[in-house]
Amino acid sequence: MASYSPKNILITGAAGFIASHVCNRLIRNYPDYKIVVLDKLDYCSNLKNLLPSKSSPNFKFVKGDIGSADLVNFLLITESIDTIMHFAAQTHVDNSFGNSFEFTKNNIYGTHVLLEACKVTGQIRRFIHVSTDEVYGETDEDAVVGNHEASQLLPTNPYSATKAGAEMLVMAYGRSYGLPVITTRGNNVYGPNQFPEKLIPKFILLAMEGKPLPIHGDGSNVRSYLYCEDVAEAFEVILHKGEVGHVYNIGTKKERRVIDVAKDICNIFSTDPETSIKFVENRPFNDQRYFLDDEKLKILGWAEHTTWEEGLKKTMEWYMQNPDWWGDVTGALLPHPRMLMMPGGRHFDGSEESKSASYVSNTSNQSRMVTPIPRSTSSGSPRKPSFKFLIYGRTGWIGGLLGKLCEKQGIPFEYGRGRLEDRSSLLADIQNVKPTHVFNAAGVTGRPNVDWCESHKAETIRTNVAGTITLADVCREHNLLMMNFATGCIFEYDAAHPEGSGIGYTEEDKPNFIGSFYSKTKAMVEELLKEYENVCTLRVRMPISSDLNNPRNFITKISRYNKVVNIPNSMSILDELLPISIEMAKRNLRGIWNFTNPGVVSHNEILEMYKSYINPEFKWVNFTLDEQAKVIVAPRSNNEMDASKLKKEFPELLSIKGSLVKYVFEPNKRI
Repeated sequence: MASYSPKNILITGAAGFIASHVCNRLIRNYPDYKIVVLDKLDYCSNLKNLLPSKSSPNFKFVKGDIGSADLVNFLLITESIDTIMHFAAQTHVDNSFGNSFEFTKNNIYGTHVLLEACKVTGQIRRFIHVSTDEVYGETDEDAVVGNHEASQLLPTNPYSATKAGAEMLVMAYGRSYGLPVITTRGNNVYGPNQFPEKLIPKFILLAMEGKPLPIHGDGSNVRSYLYCEDVAEAFEVILHKGEVGHVYNIGTKKERRVIDVAKDICNIFSTDPETSIKFVENRPFNDQRYFLDDEKLKILGWAEHTTWEEGLKKTMEWYMQNPDWWGDVTGALLPHPRMLMMPGGRHFDGSEESKSASYVSNTSNQSRMVTPIPRSTSSGSPRKPSFKFLIYGRTGWIGGLLGKLCEKQGIPFEYGRGRLEDRSSLLADIQNVKPTHVFNAAGVTGRPNVDWCESHKAETIRTNVAGTITLADVCREHNLLMMNFATGCIFEYDAAHPEGSGIGYTEEDKPNFIGSFYSKTKAMVEELLKEYENVCTLRVRMPISSDLNNPRNFITKISRYNKVVNIPNSMSILDELLPISIEMAKRNLRGIWNFTNPGVVSHNEILEMYKSYINPEFKWVNFTLDEQAKVIVAPRSNNEMDASKLKKEFPELLSIKGSLVKYVFEPNKRI
């Protein structure tokens, strides 16, 4: 079998886990090869992974996206690339369930761009496409022979489906255009440098912190694990000895249940598995087993060298020595981590960055994992902030409170200067601030109340509809999540949701209240925002805060009215809910959310509390809706919102009455 000798290799995604080990190995073993790395520095990439290679004369780093056809063509030509090892991909299954379009964009479209560039330039002698064992789908539990390279592809999740789709493109370009393609399908890989959204580093870091290890389902799922250096050697063998047009499984016969992996890590840390393991909700679909036949690769001369016990020990020791390699990764350690696309990436510290490698800038947006507020390292030096907020609505009540919360939590933020309906000014804000999240608390509610909107309809549409949509569209262009403060005043009690029934409107229900023009515009823009997958809509109702001097506070309003109606309503306690909105951004939550405390409270119940806690002499008079209608221009919305979705995500969320006592009346108690 003839051996292939490359000259100039392009490795995509080499600041990531597996590819960095392959790159470092090739740099170390083959000083005559020129290695060019193309990586957009995604959330799970880190230039520190390439530290062993950065000072080598045959190493070059280019920051950019494989989806940029111009950049890829430029590199192939100017660097005289003859070999591509294509690792770049979105790979975390949990993320694919909530952000599947990003997987299609990266894994299928990105691969297509590379293949087309190879076809156009006509200079590539090897294209090694890195796929996954998950394209085979689930293996029968009692199977004694693993999937071989000719087995049918039956992917079961969005991640594996995009990898299978990319494989089809690779195969098609091999057959249609004669591209010299080779495909690999590998088992799970573990070892140093791995981003801790993956099982083994996640469990190790949690165990280091004395926290429980979350297991999806019952932990009976079986996986095969290969140590990273063994896998890097496999790619070295395939690069030199692999046959064009062939597929190679990179696997092991040594299988382990997820529960056993957790127990092994508990044993290493001398903790009791009974108390250290926590069973959590399973994925939407979680393949029970992947099992590969790896005989074909063994014929080329590859063999697994590292035992499970040895590899796990090496990995644990590395994370013990490098606990801050990835910075603050609390968001990745959640049972079901979610990814948020946002500008920025990871870099070498300080001046090393400019000295470590050659860079080519690209305007593609990068992505990172949402993480909590950075804490100081053990040495006392602060970490760089992992996110920055751009807030619209500086002069508004909620916008002002958000800024104060950011100051309190140490989150960098700036208020937007542009007007929502002015696209160019929004673009300038994003260019100048470089945010990781955008919060929209701007909007027209009317002064002193929503009746103003009835006589200022054009202005209301301009801000509430056109402005909000413009901001959402600009955010989508820049891969930014927009947290949008909306309203629940788009519903009213009806036959299916009668007053006092406890049946609340859900996030899926269609708005049915059109009594005010303000509510009309809010319902209209909410429907339009459903087309924007980068928006999280928070339906606020009758907001209340502990600041009883604020004229916008619902309690302040009704305590100053001559007469009030007495109707139970869902309401939002901002002191409790606004910090939750920040946490929702960290968790990359999207879609529509009823942003109210569970349950309802009536006007009289609130005023009774006011009398008990604030002013025992306070008195008020009720009047009917018909009587109210005579003194207002537009009818008001009264309804109950179903907050069970929010309560499920944040179990500690208090009921409306409990939250009123804790956050509003107890802090202001005068009696």
